[in-house]
Amino acid sequence: MDQQQTGQRRTVIIGPPPTPNGDLHVGHIAGPYMAADVHARYLRATGQPVLYTTGTDDSQTYVVSSAAKLGTTPEALAQKSWREIRETLELMGIAVDGFAPFDDGYRAMTLDFLTRLHEAGKFRLRTVRLPYVEATGEFLMEGLVSGGCPVCLAVSRGGLCESCGHPNNFAELTDPRSTVDPTAEVTHREAQILVLPLEEYREQLTAYHREKESTWRPHIVQLMRELLARPLPDFPITYPTGWGIPAPFPETPGQVLNAWAEGMPASMYCTAVAQRAHGEQPAADDELWRAEHDIRLVYFLGFDNAYFWGLTHLSLLLAHEGRYVVPDAIVSNEFYELENEKFSTSKGHVVWTRDLVREVPRDLVRFHLALTAPEHARTNFSRAALEKITGERLVEPWNRLGALLGKAVAELGLEGQELPVSAAANARRAATAERFASGYRLTGYSLSRTADLIPLHTERLLRRAEALLDGAAAPDRAAGAAELGDLFAELRTLIAAASPILIDLAELARAEGGFDGTFALAPAERTTTAFTVPALGGTACPS
Repeated sequence: MDQQQTGQRRTVIIGPPPTPNGDLHVGHIAGPYMAADVHARYLRATGQPVLYTTGTDDSQTYVVSSAAKLGTTPEALAQKSWREIRETLELMGIAVDGFAPFDDGYRAMTLDFLTRLHEAGKFRLRTVRLPYVEATGEFLMEGLVSGGCPVCLAVSRGGLCESCGHPNNFAELTDPRSTVDPTAEVTHREAQILVLPLEEYREQLTAYHREKESTWRPHIVQLMRELLARPLPDFPITYPTGWGIPAPFPETPGQVLNAWAEGMPASMYCTAVAQRAHGEQPAADDELWRAEHDIRLVYFLGFDNAYFWGLTHLSLLLAHEGRYVVPDAIVSNEFYELENEKFSTSKGHVVWTRDLVREVPRDLVRFHLALTAPEHARTNFSRAALEKITGERLVEPWNRLGALLGKAVAELGLEGQELPVSAAANARRAATAERFASGYRLTGYSLSRTADLIPLHTERLLRRAEALLDGAAAPDRAAGAAELGDLFAELRTLIAAASPILIDLAELARAEGGFDGTFALAPAERTTTAFTVPALGGTACPS
């Protein structure tokens, strides 16, 4: 639905396109994909127009290095991984509106976006020194080379340091090594490539980030300050390598586009795919991103990608001189670890998302990942912690609450009858809704704090239900009806408020009349009806 029809700005949420060099493990989901999904569900439940979209990043050289280790071709690995990633997002309940393919439409959008900049004279031809494998005659960049980060000294891949977030282009890595063949002799050779000179956009970038400092998370704010405090690097647009979209520019024959230069046109294409999935027919793949549509653009991403999305991608948008919107917000997250160590597919230190949700009910996985979300620091996943926390803090009190309410309705003979709701209960419902909303809104977005509200309010309602039903004398019918009316009304609000996280519980409650699919910030009603409270923890997600 167009925002002109609703009277509200449309939000477009972009999840970082996963590299199709394997499936998604729990660490991937716990970061941007879960966070973006919950925010999108909140917007939908409050009646706000939103599109949440992503697609794979097939041009990344990590596909090449991973394929070499697996003994397959990059093309085969990318195609297999695209299918697996899409299935895993669905299994986890990550409701993207469109999961874009890497197809001719993608390539056409990318080439159009970058060719317009080339024709406008935005790129510069530079001679750079790149790592080079003498034995094979191959230049190394991005995922094909590793070495020491020149800023923080951590082991890093080419292009960007996952540890400190700073770029390390060209010859900046210390002791460079090939990731395909670590024993190969690596030297340096010069090559001419096209770049976007970020320094030419310093004034606009500085003004933009100064405006965002009060609302963004502190780590990304710190990184942008550090980057803007020194000369900004040239951003590579082309590379002399064989994997990627062939660059159409006469200055760089035989080269391909840098995969990171595809980020913005790829996101535009993903948006158009999402629109078409909803029956819309955009006139062009970049139409919704054009400034006149005034969308609210939001990125959810890991901190390790903040440099690209916060500076290089923004500069590419700015280079189009007012044609496109710029992001309203970037919500970044830190790393999610497994048993206090980094997830490592190569070492077998990994929990695959699809395996977990086939063993543990999906809502419990979503709740635990939300509660332990790595928002400001590294956090940890443990299967034992998942079972203990979800069992003791959520499943047991929730199911006891539901059983008590069902027992009370039956004993008092109140099935199908209108129950009164007091003004005090409506005030508590409004307060509950506002606390949840404050955690779902971008200005104070926090999966962890919001998830923590679910057991808090479950326990609060459970104590009241126990006080009503566990006393020595059973309540009289009128008093019981009044108390139950308040309890069921407040429980409806809790289910609605928790629905972006506990998606299966919400759907079960909808079938029982306990949820209507909306989340009202100031709920008020004079009467309500009882409903069967769905249990938690029953079955795992179906295949």
